Parts: sequence; C-alpha cells; structure tokens
Amino acid sequence: MHRFQNLPSVLGLAIVGLIGGMSSVLAQKTIPSCQPPNAGEYLLLVVSPTANNQKQLRSALPPELKTITCKYLNETVTRVGGFNKIDDANRWARYVSNIVGLSAIITTRPTTTADVQPQSPQPQSQPQSQPKPPQQTVSYNPQALGEGYAVLVDYYNRPELVNNVQQMVGGNVGFVSYGQRPYLLAVYTTNQTEAYNTLQKLNNGGFVASLVDSRKVILLRSTVRF
Repeated sequence: MHRFQNLPSVLGLAIVGLIGGMSSVLAQKTIPSCQPPNAGEYLLLVVSPTANNQKQLRSALPPELKTITCKYLNETVTRVGGFNKIDDANRWARYVSNIVGLSAIITTRPTTTADVQPQSPQPQSQPQSQPKPPQQTVSYNPQALGEGYAVLVDYYNRPELVNNVQQMVGGNVGFVSYGQRPYLLAVYTTNQTEAYNTLQKLNNGGFVASLVDSRKVILLRSTVRF
C-alpha cells in the first residue's frame, strides 16, 4: 500500500502533460490566412486540405518554389509564389494537376494600386446603383457551374464596376458566389487558353481577378444589369 501513496500526484502530472500536449497540437493546427499577391504577381493556390496532400505537393515541387500552408476562402491551400508571368503560373498549375492530382487557383493583383476605372462617372451612377446592388439574392436561382474555368472579379461591393468589367471582356457579366463570397463572373469557359487570356486582360486593366475551378462556383445571376 505504501508504494501507491504518490499515485494521485503521478496521475496529476500525467494529465497535465497530456493537456499540454493537446494544447500544443491544437496550436499547431491553427492555419493563418493567405497573404495576397504582390502587385503584378501571379499566385498559385493549390487546394490541399489534408497533411498528406501537402506532403505530396511539397515533394513534387522543386525546393526553390516557396510553399506555405494557409487559409483562402475557408479552404486550406498551399500558397506557391510568386510568378511574374501568367504562362509560368499556368504551367505549374497544369503540372500540379497532372502529377499530384490537386486543383489550383490562380490569383493576381493589378500592377498599380490606383483604380483604373473612370472616377468622374461614379458620383452619377452611384445613386442609381445603390437601390439594386447585385448582392441582393432574393430573386436569384442559385445553381452550380459545370466543369471548366471561371474568371472572377472582386468588385469590393461597388456594383458600378459591372459596366467597366463588361467593357473589358466585351460581353455580359454574371454574379456568382465562391467560398461564400460574392464575385462578378467575367467568363466561364472550358477553354483554358481563353480563361487565362481573360485573367491577364483583367489584371492589365487594373482589376483584382482570380481563375478558379468552375465546379466550385455557384451562379446566382447569369447577367447583371442595373
């Protein structure tokens, strides 16, 4: 009996150690948000929700490509950056898809921080657009897009930018949801070249655009007008 007198204290230390270990594991699982691309940079975000996905991806990529696990639109991705040319980002996106079997998002940022959209029409169009911004979803009929590529534009809750995007792409602009966030749909296509050309055109025009897997995009309205 004497040998068991210290048993509670031993158990207490063991429990404390276990809790400490669990806290350490939980802390390690905290994933930071992805840093945005630099101006003029094409960033590759590879959807990699599991540790095995991340390990496979890192083993398939050369060490000179910097990879960081982070959160983007509520998804765990591996941030691979950065590329100065869209062709380079496109090449690595295809490589990741073919070799590792993971889908990738290409996102970019304008080379200048100033808006390229005309500022003078804004005070005139703003009052007209406010009563019916595209984010009103009451009359929408949500449906998932099919297989292909979707080029999305972050409009920063400024519906007056729809006309500017339409002029840039030379056609109608839709309204979609991706990662539980609203975006303008510049183009939806199964033609990879068309998608990348549109992405580059929007980037050169000063828009914040992303190229994503269209199967994860929810179409809210095929054409936005106001």
